[in-house]
Amino acid sequence: MISRFIKGKTFVFIDASNIYHSQRKLGWRIAFLRLKEYLEKNADLGRIYFYTAYDSNYLKQRKFLDFLEINGYTVRKKKVKFIKDFNREDGGFHKGNLDVELTIDAVHNRDNFQSFILFSGDSDFEALIKYMKVYKKNCLVISTKDHVSIELIKQAKFIDLKKIRYDIDMKDSSK
Repeated sequence: MISRFIKGKTFVFIDASNIYHSQRKLGWRIAFLRLKEYLEKNADLGRIYFYTAYDSNYLKQRKFLDFLEINGYTVRKKKVKFIKDFNREDGGFHKGNLDVELTIDAVHNRDNFQSFILFSGDSDFEALIKYMKVYKKNCLVISTKDHVSIELIKQAKFIDLKKIRYDIDMKDSSK
């Protein structure tokens, strides 16, 4: 499906937080090895980046990030911070945003790819998509209808994760 919208060397940038919330809404999980295989089958995949906040004490997450790196993902991570907010019952919230890191990697690599795939629906990336289009890049946004901003839909071709579920769902796709 994605091959209709991309050409040439393709770099993929995954905003883990945005995709995590999309998966929760969908009720199914992405098998990241299957996702990489899908991308390799349907594109001339150059690199695939994964951006996430992490808690170094959370062993399951560390193992997952190690798994991604072993399987060819470039993982960019930032330690989660606790932001105090006494207006909240729990006294604050955890935060870890890597939008700037994703943008820097995309801009620094722009001469290495023709197609740019962004797994996110965050409107903060509108300026990045506009920038890529100035350099004649094919831009594709993959997310869910409930987690993609109108700004991104106006700037790039949008594909709903549901349309590629069969190829990337963690569960057995024969069900």
